[in-house]
Amino acid sequence: MDRVIYTAMTGAKYTLEQQGAVANNLANVDTAGFKEAMHRLRAVPVQTQALPSRAFTVDATVATNFEAGPLEYTGRPLDAAIEGQGWFAVQTPDGGEAYTRAGNFQLSANGILQLPSGQPVLGEDNQPVALPPDREFTIGKDGTISAVDPTNTQVTEVVGRLKLVNPPVENLQRGEDGLFRLQGGGAAPMDETVQVSSGYLEKSNVSLVDQMVRMIALARQFEMNTKAITTAQENDARASSILSPAR
Repeated sequence: MDRVIYTAMTGAKYTLEQQGAVANNLANVDTAGFKEAMHRLRAVPVQTQALPSRAFTVDATVATNFEAGPLEYTGRPLDAAIEGQGWFAVQTPDGGEAYTRAGNFQLSANGILQLPSGQPVLGEDNQPVALPPDREFTIGKDGTISAVDPTNTQVTEVVGRLKLVNPPVENLQRGEDGLFRLQGGGAAPMDETVQVSSGYLEKSNVSLVDQMVRMIALARQFEMNTKAITTAQENDARASSILSPAR
């Protein structure tokens, strides 16, 4: 009975957290470059000498599905998608470096290439990419950005290059802002083998159907946990009634 209460109680708690993760996946099903968050539960014994029968549930793995999402053609010159493995590097508000698969780049009022959320995109020199005004831009396979003068399309000038990296995914962890960082901090080196497709965006790798099924399963799991707690309480009351001396 003691084991049932602890397992069901903590199971209900972490099931709610899993529901939150699934809800976040569903909310980002249309977010460019988003990677599915995955959670699993397992039961572990409570480390105590007095009550060795107690067990509780923990969120055993908070992992990420790093599979590439499908590519969608947009035709927009500043849209780019990583082909295969790799990441775009961006600058965080604290001056650090983070990584994303979202290539829906925009130009700030100062000509800085950035994400829609405002983080500057880093170039091969580890500095934000600054682009000249009144130009049209194209992004090459290797991340090279070329500028074309609309008044003279025969003149093309290389104005920057995206920093493309490919650190091992097991060394990456997701931050609260949705960007990935190296565990322990630091910056990944430029990887010359990473290539991009201009005019494309990588869509989220979240499956809407799978997440809806998962949400339903978690709702049923939470109901089972609460029912187990209620049943344990009822059994405890019956046992106390049987064992208590008659008056």
